[in-house]
Amino acid sequence: MPNKQNNLKSKRWELIELAQKRRETQWPRYSCIGDYQNGTYECDHVSPYTKAANNLDADIFVLLQDWDSHDGLSGPFDCCVQELGYSPNQATNVNLIKLLAGHFHVPLADTYATNLFPFIKQGGMSEKILTSDLNRAAIQFALPQIAIVKPRLVICLGIATFNALRRAIGLQKVKNTTVGLTSKFLFAGAEVWLQAHTGALGKINRNRGSVDRVTDDWTKMAKHFRDSA
Repeated sequence: MPNKQNNLKSKRWELIELAQKRRETQWPRYSCIGDYQNGTYECDHVSPYTKAANNLDADIFVLLQDWDSHDGLSGPFDCCVQELGYSPNQATNVNLIKLLAGHFHVPLADTYATNLFPFIKQGGMSEKILTSDLNRAAIQFALPQIAIVKPRLVICLGIATFNALRRAIGLQKVKNTTVGLTSKFLFAGAEVWLQAHTGALGKINRNRGSVDRVTDDWTKMAKHFRDSA
């Protein structure tokens, strides 16, 4: 037990140091989390999303693309987002929570979840982030978190997130989600899988033609996870 406690303490401090690096970093074209609502959304995590999913010994690591946008954070203060680190009514989060419960029988709180890109883009949530900036964020913030937590499985939501991790370790990008779903790779002992983004548009695109591919994709991933335990 003492060894486990020391290991968790070490992980916690390494992640706090990474969060501190994020707070002290300013990238051109982007704002920082602390720039909004008098800094009330700021936290000791790389992404506020981790507030709701901070299991440092998690077997499952969820990697979303980015946390919020300038337009979103410039609106009325959201005490729920400040407390939880995410909006529980947003389709991305509703669907993710259902998929984790349905296929892995775990709540979001039993995972470690974060965002690949830890800064705030201008405009709304549909605003694009430069590929070069996603790649740089993967190297500086996402891969270090995976290496610290040491999960068995990393679930990348969306092809941009998945390809950023691939490029960051020297692999070629995949051309589309269909190819990416069969292109898992290893990093720091974890299997890194792509899944369609759990937002409404990502789900619609993956299930085009009224075929429930999302359920099938997650079923295959969960079975492999259990079989490889």
